Amino acid sequence: MDTITPQTDFLVIGSGVAGLTFAVKAAAYGRVTVITKDDLSETNTSYAQGGIAAVVDESDSPEQHLEDTLDAGAGLCNPEIVSIVVNEGPKRLHELIEWGAHFTRTNGSDALHLGREGGHSANRIVHADDATGAEVQRALMEQVQAHPSIDLHPQHTAVDLLTEHHLGQHVNRMRPDVHCFGAYVLDRTTGTVHTVQAQATVLAAGGCGQVYQHTTNPPVATGDGVAMAYRAKARVSNMEFVQFHPTSLYHPDADSFLISEAVRGEGGRLYNRQGERFMPEYDDRAELAPRDIVARAIDDQMKRHGDDHVWLDISHKSAEAIRGHFPMIAETCQQYGIDITEEPIPVVPAAHYMCGGVQTDAHGRTSINQLYAIGEVACTGLHGANRLASNSLVEGLVFGHRAMQVAKDDLDNAHTPKSIPDWDHSGTEAPGEEILMTHNRDELKRVMSNYVGIVRSDVRLKRAARRIHLLYEETEAFYQEAHVSTRLCELRNMITTCYLIVRSARMRRESRGLHYTVDYPEAEATEQRATRL
Repeated sequence: MDTITPQTDFLVIGSGVAGLTFAVKAAAYGRVTVITKDDLSETNTSYAQGGIAAVVDESDSPEQHLEDTLDAGAGLCNPEIVSIVVNEGPKRLHELIEWGAHFTRTNGSDALHLGREGGHSANRIVHADDATGAEVQRALMEQVQAHPSIDLHPQHTAVDLLTEHHLGQHVNRMRPDVHCFGAYVLDRTTGTVHTVQAQATVLAAGGCGQVYQHTTNPPVATGDGVAMAYRAKARVSNMEFVQFHPTSLYHPDADSFLISEAVRGEGGRLYNRQGERFMPEYDDRAELAPRDIVARAIDDQMKRHGDDHVWLDISHKSAEAIRGHFPMIAETCQQYGIDITEEPIPVVPAAHYMCGGVQTDAHGRTSINQLYAIGEVACTGLHGANRLASNSLVEGLVFGHRAMQVAKDDLDNAHTPKSIPDWDHSGTEAPGEEILMTHNRDELKRVMSNYVGIVRSDVRLKRAARRIHLLYEETEAFYQEAHVSTRLCELRNMITTCYLIVRSARMRRESRGLHYTVDYPEAEATEQRATRL
């Protein structure tokens, strides 16, 4: 459809694995509108290389998968949620296969080839070579594009969620009677802001990697969902836990291309620039330790030796095996003059995954009625203080399904206002100094990378908070005067997300999982709780 309809049953914001899974299932109950601010395929899902963690082998068990997840989560996982995901994940995986997803098989047989990644005690990573996310995205896109009850609107940006606030009613974060009625949506091609009302609104807007200078995330990952939910006064949890992938390609033209966890799972070894293998001195699991441990080890080596990267080497494996397991990685590295079958890969940690987010229950319900959050934007309790590798795609599949199970009830029970005021752009004009947005965005990313990265301190966090507040004041003043745009929305959302990360980090007086501070280097039993804002 060319013009977005003003009313729909289900409004889905985001087009990754969680959002599209929900859309496919919800279409059996009503009209579904999917909006995404870029093309339908431009999602974190599309860039996921490793795979889907699911117990499909008889030698493995959900109990083992649960224990691995709890171990990686450093005491902050919700065991009930972990149990739900590890037990329901295989069923959702087979459903995805029925929808047409093709995964790598073992030696031409029907058996799924199972990889192994850091933190896993068994081979349980179902994958499509080293481009699993792209295959998942393709299969789901085929499903939604063929469904007559799903309206797809790429190049549409969600500006803000609609709640009682837009009816002139004053609400606060503690009230239980707040409802979401849809969203203001910007058509990027026309510049028009539409009012879209929905019985159920689903945030599936992905992560926030772009708030850092080095990230494996695509440009769309600017924390939009968390920021909009927080402005709407939804509960947010555990924002201090930002996962840095240990190994992104270090090359000036590579834009932090991800070197999959599976490379280490297949025997890749990490060396410093002096040629010394260093992971065994940090953890008995060496290269198969959880990501937070590996990322901090690399960071320590780089700072200890004054280097700008380390080496990841899998060239001791046969060239045939390397190209067979990692065709996309091998091809991409070759484009930058690196033959991974003959030489090591220069790698550096990069912001990868947000473990906190909008607080939800076991069905994706947020603290705002009729508003759901699924996928990376949500804090379900699965990841705790650190995400286990390849648990993200399976989480999207499971909660896309579970949110649909309860959201369909909103069609009969939704609180619906008589009218919502249209977007008011009076008093604004086309921005004359867009370079200010670029400067503020660049400064924000530098602040986060320098002060709120892999290793933190009270002094760094305090300095970051001051800088972020100044950027907030400048950007809000600009927002009040300028026509709304996607770039301006993204900057506002990035600033809000950074504020939440820093505020949460300052609240946690310990080191746990992905949050490491030199002022409190040990985990404390009294701090073993979620950070809620």
